Amino acid sequence: MQSPSDQQDRHGHPSHWEADVVLRDGGTARIRPITAEDADRLVSFYEQVSDESKYYRFFAPYPRLSAKDVHRFTHHDQVDRVGLAATVGGEFIATVRYDRIDERGMAASAPADEAEVAFLVQDAHQGRGVASTLLEHIAAVARERGIRRFAAEVLPANTKMIKVFTDAGYQQKRSFEDGVVRLEFDLEPTDRSLAVQRAREHRAEARSVQRLLTPRSVAVVGVARAPGGVGRSVLRNLQEAGFTGRLYAVNGEFGDGAEVEGVPAHRSVSGIDPGEPVDLAVVAVPAERVPQVVAECGERGVQGLVVISAGYAESGAGGRERQRELVRQARSYGMRIIGPNAFGVINTSPEVRLNASLAPEAPVRGRIGLFTQSGAIGIALLSGLHRRGAGLSTFVGSGNRADVSGNDVLQYWYEDPDTDVTLMYLETIGNPRKFTRLARRSATAKPLVVVQGARHSGIAPTGHAVQATRLPHATVSALLRQAGVIRVDTVTEMVDAGLLLAGQPLPAGPRVGILGNSESLGLLTYDACVADGLRPLPPRDLTTGATPADFRAALAEALSDDACDAVIVNAIPWVREDGVAADPETLATELRAAAARCSAKPVAVVHVELGGLAAALAAATSTRPDAAVPVRRTTGTTEPPAEADAAEDLAEQYRIPAYPAAERAVRALSEAVKYAQWRRDAAEPGKVHEYEDIDESGAADRIAELLAVEDDPRGATLAPADAHELLGRYGIPVRQALPAPDPDAAAAAARRLGYPVALKTTAPHLRHRAELGGVRLDLADEEQLRRAYQELTDAFGRPAELRPVVQGMAPRGVDTVVRAVIDPAAGAVLSFGLAGAASELLGDTAHRLVPVTDREAASLVRSIRTAPLLFGWRGSAPVDTPALEELLQRVSRLVDDHPEVVGVSLEPVVVAPRGLSVLGASVRLAPPPARDDLGPRTLPRY
Repeated sequence: MQSPSDQQDRHGHPSHWEADVVLRDGGTARIRPITAEDADRLVSFYEQVSDESKYYRFFAPYPRLSAKDVHRFTHHDQVDRVGLAATVGGEFIATVRYDRIDERGMAASAPADEAEVAFLVQDAHQGRGVASTLLEHIAAVARERGIRRFAAEVLPANTKMIKVFTDAGYQQKRSFEDGVVRLEFDLEPTDRSLAVQRAREHRAEARSVQRLLTPRSVAVVGVARAPGGVGRSVLRNLQEAGFTGRLYAVNGEFGDGAEVEGVPAHRSVSGIDPGEPVDLAVVAVPAERVPQVVAECGERGVQGLVVISAGYAESGAGGRERQRELVRQARSYGMRIIGPNAFGVINTSPEVRLNASLAPEAPVRGRIGLFTQSGAIGIALLSGLHRRGAGLSTFVGSGNRADVSGNDVLQYWYEDPDTDVTLMYLETIGNPRKFTRLARRSATAKPLVVVQGARHSGIAPTGHAVQATRLPHATVSALLRQAGVIRVDTVTEMVDAGLLLAGQPLPAGPRVGILGNSESLGLLTYDACVADGLRPLPPRDLTTGATPADFRAALAEALSDDACDAVIVNAIPWVREDGVAADPETLATELRAAAARCSAKPVAVVHVELGGLAAALAAATSTRPDAAVPVRRTTGTTEPPAEADAAEDLAEQYRIPAYPAAERAVRALSEAVKYAQWRRDAAEPGKVHEYEDIDESGAADRIAELLAVEDDPRGATLAPADAHELLGRYGIPVRQALPAPDPDAAAAAARRLGYPVALKTTAPHLRHRAELGGVRLDLADEEQLRRAYQELTDAFGRPAELRPVVQGMAPRGVDTVVRAVIDPAAGAVLSFGLAGAASELLGDTAHRLVPVTDREAASLVRSIRTAPLLFGWRGSAPVDTPALEELLQRVSRLVDDHPEVVGVSLEPVVVAPRGLSVLGASVRLAPPPARDDLGPRTLPRY
């Protein structure tokens, strides 16, 4: 939704209330205000509602709407009386309205803050979650108009509507009088209402993707009569993959009863037998013909589209408008779109076997889900995974991702039983705030590996409509890692990590055993482990004479070692005693047998000039063992035959990832170690502290006062006194600094504060630049103060230019910087680093999303490279990091509690061995957006 500032007449037609939404069954609908032009639509809608539903709405038989009713239900002042409609294909499927009332239940105006709400849903669309979605939107509208509470009167037999209200998660009370159930509930979002809203969002969006990936029938629109062309290729790929549903070929040139390679052919989608549903249409016609195809699909009841056609936003301004219209048109019919300019979709499930893509060969079935915004990268990834023996569960090549995005696919993969690991190539993130929220939830269950393209150019690829972000790429990467995302730099690293995560268990720690038949390769592996933060054990050299049996014994021994969390095996070509080169398949069999005996620890193999080994290790029937088979490991004994047979069967299924370089194997293992640690930490996420001395309501009142006198709608930076007062309400005192426009004023300020003092310039070009000499510390008396004042003015200019201030000396410590900003795309971000040019030059700043828990505050302090300076580096006294962590949490609370606080900067914050001192602070306020992440569910607007 747009902010109200986008709508000039807020009491006219509030266009920012318009939204596209995904319903429970995965279809879409449009929600918009009801206007006077909707009279005919309202009458037609009402005629299609059953007598029972009408009775539930009006508590009496009500077969028709009178002219007076139609006028009342289509004319609203958009303040005290509001009506919203859900539409599909331009026609109403449901309505909701509220009327502001007073304490007697009579019509009222502000300041009355209660309203009566009522719904009516067409019977054919009941059970799709329409009423629940409308309740979210009408509640948001009511809050915007100053209404804090809804009341609803419902007949006891209308259990469906009672459930809509009771399941919404709001605090409510219920009463029964005169045969009517009266429900009253506050509209302030609660933790439960937000949880309900997000659970519904998850189910709806996951279902919308499921409908695209599991169709029972597919129509390919744009199939040429002669071999060749995109449409014909997609049709052939569907056939060769063994699609289990019905196929239809569509082209306006086909005659009646025609067939293409055994597939029924039709002139249009609407020409397909009405008794045969069409779930998915793959569109491969020129862009100018797509609107007609979309209209035919919409009228035919097609559930979703994969638009292969190009010529949209990637082609310029005209194409961007064509793309917007495509999305608007498809959503108006309740359809979702993958594309345009899409590569297609693949589902390897044996129940579907769908290859509605440009990939000539469908991947083998596996446990990896793959999403890519680039067709070229999609081809490379599919090919690379296939070469290395990895199978996929599903693939989505979204192209311009005008509608279905990575967020939607994440919702689907989260509960997909066929997907264990998810890989995503993203050139843009349309809604980073939502992406990090979904990624954090997904990563608690399944690894998510992400590559970001175009991360340094600062330019979004053509065809991608995204929110602008002011955050540098390093910050975005840090926030993704905080959410549990495995962020790698290249598609090669993504495949490397994906193979390890899909085929191996997560490591319990960073201790790595190294063994192999090359001492030099073992040392290289050791160095790579150290460089990537792992803790390698001394390499074990099996010598070049080692046999496959020696490898098996050494690997089994390493895996049984309690001091080892993972093993990397190095292998180079070797020659048997009889002069014959050993078979890599034999080595692969032995390694798989040893690894299967201890399947709780990951194993990776580095092979040099042993390509056959990689293929042999990948030759398994499953990407992940379902369960470990218990096997005795008593030295000097022989396994019972039954157990030995079971172990061999498991070994046949066990897949070990192989890498052509030690650095690649180590990097993949390092990512797995960090991800496993994140999973352990996420199991105990910490808590957001409630500090008793925080004056939240007082701060809110003061913020409202300050914004009331601010003329600039973009907001403003507060005066120092106002900023210090606001921070003080959150328990963040700022050390007083007094202006010193001349030496006498400086001396008077020092007498007031007490010696020793500091004299500092606050001119923008010198502020926080101690290295330039604009600060004089530990001035013990008036003589030193006046001398320092003269030195500053001689060096830098007149006092009016320098804006000097006098401040009492703080206890010695480490100078740090704490900042919080509201990014339009990512949301509220808290940052921490040490003060000074060196940290700025090296970019040594850590970031966390707000709100920050106690555990996140502790990790934030420790995640910068210069953190040792805070903990007694080279014999210095450790500083009071608990006080610093508390400060970070208080700043986080301030920004999270008050969305009007769009910027906070505390610099410097001197952290001493006991306590800390905030020496400088600035706060920026701006009017909050009418809709934020707590608002109702919507699809991105076009």
